[in-house]
Amino acid sequence: MRHSAFNPKAAVVIGVFSISTSAIFVRLATEASASILANYRLLFAVLLLLPFILFHYKHEIKRISTKNWWLSILAGTFLALYFILWFESLHYTSIASSVVLISLQPLLAFIGTYFLFGERFSSAAIISIFIVLLGGLIIGSGDFQLSGNALFGDMLALLGAIAVTIYFLSGQHVRKKVSLITYTFIVYGISAILLTLFNIIRQENFFSYPADHWWIFIALAIIPTFLGHSLFNWSLKWLSTSTISMAVVFEPIGASILAFLILNEAPTWSQFLGGTIIVFGLFLFILSTSRKDKVTISTKNYK
Repeated sequence: MRHSAFNPKAAVVIGVFSISTSAIFVRLATEASASILANYRLLFAVLLLLPFILFHYKHEIKRISTKNWWLSILAGTFLALYFILWFESLHYTSIASSVVLISLQPLLAFIGTYFLFGERFSSAAIISIFIVLLGGLIIGSGDFQLSGNALFGDMLALLGAIAVTIYFLSGQHVRKKVSLITYTFIVYGISAILLTLFNIIRQENFFSYPADHWWIFIALAIIPTFLGHSLFNWSLKWLSTSTISMAVVFEPIGASILAFLILNEAPTWSQFLGGTIIVFGLFLFILSTSRKDKVTISTKNYK
């Protein structure tokens, strides 16, 4: 395989930094609801993808089967739900707690494949699950002592992790038949439509936002999405999936550092300890399952 003109490892570093900004942007957009933030992030992402679809991939859309359309609708529904839950959680709990709980997706996906496809647990995977659970309990107990709102935010983040896991599992079959760009365009489009209807029903404000909020909406579509996960997907041509998966686990660390530097939000001792334990458990989990194709962190554009 020929070498890349751009260092794939450098691309991964840029990708980790980029996805770490997502929670920061959400916290900065103080006048927009979670559903509006999700709506505009996905809408602008769809608009950015539209030229590629029109000029290079529109033939794929015509060949998608009815079954794959229904699976895409299911995936789009849970992607929209994921963004609402995660973004809403950031209004109640710390960035450190929210992002680390969202990062449980690969572990939840593995549990899902166990029930759906009979995937077996290795002893190391079981140990890593208990380590992650311990970290989650430490974060939850600390946030409960901090305030009931913080614990509520943790629960929203955990529900968001479940929602994005269902999105991931429901889209697996479609991704084997459709290119990443086409699949992303369809699922983002479905999510954007559903979120628009949801916001209309709730009578949300669509337009009266300050100029900096519109830049945040655009930045959410570009930085964590295209400079984040798209770079991960590009890097897979030269780096292993387990390497990318390991890199993605650094997102909670990056997000926590940015939260401290930009928002002056320092994690509590329980968030630091619990988050460290969860990250360690996820590293162990990925190492123990790196030879299995199904058990990797999804590099799709959902962060």
